[in-house]
Amino acid sequence: MGVIDSTVVNVALPTIVRDLNTSPALAVWIINGYQLAITISLLPLASLGEIIGYRRVYLAGLVLFTFGSACCAMSDTLALLVVARILQGLGASSILSINTALVRFIYPRDQLGRGLGINVMVVATSSAIGPTIAAGIMSIATWPYLFAVNVPLGLLTLVLGARALPYTRPARHKFDWPSAILSAVTFGFGIVAIDSVAHDTALAISAMEFAIAAVACILLVHRQAHMISPLLPVDLLRIPVFTLSVATSVASFCSQMLALTAIPLYFADRFGYSATDIGLVITPWPIAIAVVSPISGRLVERYPAGLLCGIGLVVFGIGLSTLAMIPDHPARLDVVWRMVLAGAGFGLFQTPNNRTMIAAAPRQRSGGASGMQAIARALGMTTGATLVALCLGRDPTNGTQVALFTGTGFALLGATLSVLRLSPIGARGTDS
Repeated sequence: MGVIDSTVVNVALPTIVRDLNTSPALAVWIINGYQLAITISLLPLASLGEIIGYRRVYLAGLVLFTFGSACCAMSDTLALLVVARILQGLGASSILSINTALVRFIYPRDQLGRGLGINVMVVATSSAIGPTIAAGIMSIATWPYLFAVNVPLGLLTLVLGARALPYTRPARHKFDWPSAILSAVTFGFGIVAIDSVAHDTALAISAMEFAIAAVACILLVHRQAHMISPLLPVDLLRIPVFTLSVATSVASFCSQMLALTAIPLYFADRFGYSATDIGLVITPWPIAIAVVSPISGRLVERYPAGLLCGIGLVVFGIGLSTLAMIPDHPARLDVVWRMVLAGAGFGLFQTPNNRTMIAAAPRQRSGGASGMQAIARALGMTTGATLVALCLGRDPTNGTQVALFTGTGFALLGATLSVLRLSPIGARGTDS
């Protein structure tokens, strides 16, 4: 639910723009508000999970996510919808920040790869299947039902979670409020600064926002460097393979979000596709991820993760570039095979990357590794959505096509970072 709602709005974005009488560039904040709330709160909530228990944070997040979903469904202005999406994002962050840590406490070490493979399949499929689900709902109902459907599902999940989620031993250190605030300022102002550039805000204001983010980041890193269990896991970032895996994840999810935000607008404006049509042609993407992700989970036990991820992201980039160069009057098959190529490439990448990241961290730092994994995904997705707004602001006519080519560039950057893990320095920490 938390991951699906990162992309479920994408297909409905043209409809929401029309119904709320707003512009596409402003409407992107329906996506950005959700992603920004997740990004600024992931590390603090992951740290809180280590202190009070992952189970408590997860269940509290479910309550807030369900409440935020109900507020989204009742919103009748863009401002109210964005605020409700921020509430929803904070709830999703509580779930996503400690999700992988819980997986590590559920599965024994010799089955961790399988457990992460299943988890990655769900996350990766969910991030791509949002447009398909949205198309199904939009074919029989209006856009508020995209959020209303979460309410009964959220209540059901809350009951299941209360019965099934494991208890974990709380850590002894206290919650670091100053670091939590610095983390929120760093990521919050960084994303807002990028968005300011996208909307042609005065250069002085954009520069000030970047400066605030930079100063907060420097203060945060300096503070965390002297802590045993830091909120920002600088101890884990000293492990080369962990850092390269985080960087690869940021680049790849930025690429995916660029595509998943741009594609609905691209197909609606250029080919006149309806929301239902868009959802149907995107469906092969998540299907390909669901098929390939478990396979890549087994392949990583035999082949280097850096190689598998590099190949996957190259294939993913080729898929995005072919979508950007699609002919003017494409047959459905022309669209489908491109979606399959993109989905298969992303599915090959994600499981090996996540397994490498979580296995590189000591068991007692599972919360920090899980939070960093989630923030890499959220930071990439938030940046991707913001870059779409930048592309549309600079070139309203061809902005979506430019966004797809930009996504191709980030996929190839991720492939390069992944292959660096095959070097002697990049491989350090693989067996920790």
